[in-house]
Amino acid sequence: MALVVLDAGHGGANPGAIYNGRQEKDDVLALALAVGSILEENGVEVYYTRTTDVYESPYQKAAEGNSVGADYFVSLHRNSSPYPNQYTGVESLVYNRYGAAARLAENINTQLEQVGYANQGVNERSNLVVLNRTQMPAVLVEVGFINTDADNRLFDERFDETARAIADGILATVY
Repeated sequence: MALVVLDAGHGGANPGAIYNGRQEKDDVLALALAVGSILEENGVEVYYTRTTDVYESPYQKAAEGNSVGADYFVSLHRNSSPYPNQYTGVESLVYNRYGAAARLAENINTQLEQVGYANQGVNERSNLVVLNRTQMPAVLVEVGFINTDADNRLFDERFDETARAIADGILATVY
């Protein structure tokens, strides 16, 4: 049985990106719990870095993933840009564009694209702790722009499909 770490980004005193009172930490916690439920229904063991509104550093989250011996690490976030409604879509970040993490990221992006998100691709970010300190394939998924109204509508109106898409991308990779 595969073990997947689901990391809802930010939390506690760290709200992440904020737009019109909407906080990234709340969106991604709800999403992580929904994705995890789908994964568990499909026989995947899930470890959550948080299930409530608490903050842990990226170093703590990577260490937790390593200590539980996870097969994959998926960190959920919402993107933001300097100006509202400037950009749209989903982007997944990996330490290295080749290998299992990149396949996982591409699978997730492809599924989210089918929900209606613009696919901004998979990009390397070697400087992110949850990507460079984890000992398993790790992906950071930016699920739409929190300061783009169209992405928020999609996130809210198709929340269940969004969670299902991320879960399906993970399932396509682990099985």
